[in-house]
Amino acid sequence: MWRRLGVLDWVRIGLLALGLVFLVTGLLPWARAAESFESVGPLLIFLVAIIVLAELTKEAQVFDAIAARMAVLGRGNYAALFVLCTAFASFVTIFLNLDTTAVLLTPVMLALAPRARIAALPLAMTTIWLANTASLLLPVSNLTNLLGMDKIGLDATEFAARMWAPQVVSIAVTMAFLWVFFWRRGERRDLRYTPPVLEPVADRALFATASAGCLLFIVLLLAEAHVALAATAAAAVVVAAFVLRARERLTWSLIPWQLVVLVTGLFLVVPTLSAHGLSGLMSWMIGAEGDPYRTAAVGAALSNAINNLPAYQAVEAVIPATDPDRLLALLVGTNVGPVITPWASLATLLWFESCRRHGVRVPMRRFLLTGAGLAVVGLVATVWALVAFA
Repeated sequence: MWRRLGVLDWVRIGLLALGLVFLVTGLLPWARAAESFESVGPLLIFLVAIIVLAELTKEAQVFDAIAARMAVLGRGNYAALFVLCTAFASFVTIFLNLDTTAVLLTPVMLALAPRARIAALPLAMTTIWLANTASLLLPVSNLTNLLGMDKIGLDATEFAARMWAPQVVSIAVTMAFLWVFFWRRGERRDLRYTPPVLEPVADRALFATASAGCLLFIVLLLAEAHVALAATAAAAVVVAAFVLRARERLTWSLIPWQLVVLVTGLFLVVPTLSAHGLSGLMSWMIGAEGDPYRTAAVGAALSNAINNLPAYQAVEAVIPATDPDRLLALLVGTNVGPVITPWASLATLLWFESCRRHGVRVPMRRFLLTGAGLAVVGLVATVWALVAFA
């Protein structure tokens, strides 16, 4: 098993080990650690359940069927396919979490590319950019949203009512950048694409049950059930179907242990660093005047430097709960901003691994420059929408 671990796996394990060292040596008090895990426990349950749900939904060919039908519906027109792909990626990110888009939707889109004779890079960039920038609307869309819900003091409906305008703006800016830099005729070279031949799903019962499971999750969210409960109930329905019809496909690899290790490590390391000088640095960086643009910019810059999860945790610790507008601006920075460096978000790291496995070359210079442009324009426009529609 140890030989199969990649560099990122060792980084996650190292982070957890460092956190445990802080705990054992007393740098992180046990009471503070217990407080952290009391808040992170339900998030870990949600994270495991939603990834299992998404993995089995992919195994049931739900994503494949939707992607193929989108290509057929586009009828060879790239503009129509572009709108359909952005809508699909945005929907998956909003309702099933950005990591689902990065981990599961990316290989589906990359598999569609050769079938429809479409360049793979535009499809890949659509998934990763929208995995980040379309993750503002609901608490479940991004782990950073879930981390901030208690302090922000909004329920899911209130959160969506506050973030709908920033979400629309961030998706619109992302679509503009995608079209100009990856999808327009001068970039893709082909005038039209070839719609793929639709193939029947292997197991209609699994397909129907997985589809129903995803719908159940969305319905429970709309009914304001706790995200951990909603994800667990939906995943249980789909797991039961696989137990009856394809038990051999239920393996331990479905459990996203890497994410669990990473999040657990972060909840040990970041509070320790905050208690030993990090909070003072964060307070200086965001300033005392409460400027939402500065707060979002700091969140984005730190996300691209060290990853958006520790960036959010570090900055959130110094923003009072009485300032929810600045907390929401921080979410804009840590959700929309992490599109420059490969390590800016966990979704981006997972996306790069998926592209490498599928033999898709991502030009790094182009990735960095276009991502920087999207981060700057997207951040300014989205924070403007946050302030204007307050």
